[in-house]
Amino acid sequence: MQLTCIHAAGRPRTEVRAGVLGRRCRDACPVRSGAQAVMADPRVLVFAYHDVGYECLDALLARGVQVIAVLTHADDLHEDIWFKPVAALARSRDVPVYSPPNVNVPDWVARIRALAPDLIFSFYYRHLIAPEILQLARLGAYNMHGSLLPKYRGRAPINWAVLHGERETGATLHVMVKRPDAGDIVDQERVTIGPAETARDVLVRVAVAARAVLERQLDNLQAGRAPRLPQDETQATYFGGRRPEDGRIDWRHDAGAIFNLIRAVTHPYPGAFTEFADKRLFVWWATAAACAKAAPGEVLSSAPLRIATGDGCLDIIEWQWQGDARSAHGNGHGLRAGLVLDAGS
Repeated sequence: MQLTCIHAAGRPRTEVRAGVLGRRCRDACPVRSGAQAVMADPRVLVFAYHDVGYECLDALLARGVQVIAVLTHADDLHEDIWFKPVAALARSRDVPVYSPPNVNVPDWVARIRALAPDLIFSFYYRHLIAPEILQLARLGAYNMHGSLLPKYRGRAPINWAVLHGERETGATLHVMVKRPDAGDIVDQERVTIGPAETARDVLVRVAVAARAVLERQLDNLQAGRAPRLPQDETQATYFGGRRPEDGRIDWRHDAGAIFNLIRAVTHPYPGAFTEFADKRLFVWWATAAACAKAAPGEVLSSAPLRIATGDGCLDIIEWQWQGDARSAHGNGHGLRAGLVLDAGS
C-alpha cells in the first residue's frame, strides 16, 4: 500500500511503500530541519533485548550497518531466560555490549553522547530512554513495539492481546518520544492470532514481522527520510506490565475468557493458576467442554479434570501443583468431583 509523504509546509511530496499503512504520513524529509545530505554509514546505537531485539539486531548486522554499541539487560537470575541472547549475538560480531541498570543517569548520558550516534533504535528494551538521549541522534530515535499501535501501548502487548481474545496484532516501528509508544508511526506489519495460539506462538511471528518492517524501512531511516504518520489518540489503549500473580484464575468468568488467560501466560510465562486447600495448582493447558450449570470452580469430574466456570466448563489437560518438578497430564492431581476450587477475586 502507498503512503503520501508531506513537506513540513503540508504539500504532497512523493509516494513511498510502507507496509500496512495507507494514510497520509506527516513527513518524509530529513528528521532535522536544514539537513542537506545524509552522511554515509550512519553510526547506529542499539538498545535491545528478547527475541524481537535479537531478530532486529541480526537484521542490522546482516545489512552491514555500522552498529557502534548495543545496550541490553543483564539476565535476571529469577527469570526463566528462554529467549535468544542479544548480548551473545553482538559479541559474536565484535560489537561492544553494555548492560547498565539505568541509562538515564548523567554518567551514561555523557557516555552515549561521546558515542555520537546518528541513529538510535530500541528493540524490546525494557526501560524508557530519556529525551536527552533520544535527541542525540540527528537521524532520529525509533522503537519497535509488539502491537498495531495505537492499540496496546505499554508493557507485555502480545500477552494482553491474547488474553483479550484479539484475532490480530503486529509489529510497529515508531518515533520515540517522551510518552511510551506514542510517537509517529513509520511502518507496521500485521500478525494473525489463532484461536488456540499461545503468546509464545504469536511472539515468534511478531519477531519475524518486526524484522520485515525494519528491513523494509532501513534505507529510509539511514537517509533521514522515514515516513511518519501521527497516531490516532482516540484509538489508543494502554496496558501495564504483568506480574505472576496476575495469572490467578477467576472461575466466575466464562470458559472462553479463562482459556484466553491460560494461553496468554502458559509456558514459558509464569502460568495461570488456581488454589485449593492453600495449595497452588498451575493450569498450563485446557480445552472448553459442555456441561450443566454448576458453581464456578466446582470439580465436575476427575478424569478428565473438568471444572465449572461462570459459563461453560474447562477440561484441564496439563497441570502442575506448586513445588512439583514437572507438569503432568491426565490423573494424579488428587482432586475429586464435588470439590470447589478457590473462585478467585
